[in-house]
Amino acid sequence: MTGRTLTASAVFAMCVSAASAQEVPDNLYSVELLPGWQTPEGTRMAALRLTLAKGWKTYWRAPGEAGIPPAFDWSGSENVASVTYHWPSPEVFEVSGFTTFGFHDELVLPIEVAPADPTRPIHADVDVELGICESICVPVAFSVSGDLSGNARDARISRALAEAPRDARQAGLKGISCAVEPIRDGLRLTTTLSLPPLGGDEIAVIEAGPGDIWVSSTETRRDGERLVSVADLVPPAAQPFALDRSSVVVTVLAHGQAIQQVGCTG
Repeated sequence: MTGRTLTASAVFAMCVSAASAQEVPDNLYSVELLPGWQTPEGTRMAALRLTLAKGWKTYWRAPGEAGIPPAFDWSGSENVASVTYHWPSPEVFEVSGFTTFGFHDELVLPIEVAPADPTRPIHADVDVELGICESICVPVAFSVSGDLSGNARDARISRALAEAPRDARQAGLKGISCAVEPIRDGLRLTTTLSLPPLGGDEIAVIEAGPGDIWVSSTETRRDGERLVSVADLVPPAAQPFALDRSSVVVTVLAHGQAIQQVGCTG
């Protein structure tokens, strides 16, 4: 599984080169900030709505080893203490022999914003960078802004919230363990979930928590009631590092459903 960082970078470079060599259609995407409503906890449940040209897609928070991860900068906003993204479950795509995860045609991304001062309004001013792909990939950057006010629930945001991965324990998870071993440029992580089969092909996606840690595609196998997944984790320094196991996220995609487990032990 080693050596894939270079391969993924090469695929990204190929996509960017293809985008510059071919004509990119007009009206490739449109973006809208949905102001949402105030939750009982005092936060604002807003959303970013991205509408794509027919046949185009964008990436999930964990895009896969050949995808372009989205990035958000809220530093220009006012009265924002913290931001939480409630990602819907992604689709699975095959691109140039790589498995990637994302959304086609439209993405409604619910964003929960906590105010620094509950008595003052929240003004969002967000810089966004993400990738949009069809037969070519186009990295795009845009800004979206607006006041997060009003209290009417938005059905589009509610639907996206309902499409988030379920907690793994709701699907019968009885336990999870992690085994870590150093490799030349990082760590190899093996997760074992005590989980009944979800049906169909099961694909596990491993996220290593905060930090710019590249994660390879995951090799997943089913062994009765155990789902075993292996991935390589490579930090920017390309050397073994201390992994915070409590921040590891394992998402299992299978048969039109998704489950998620945060943290692992052992």
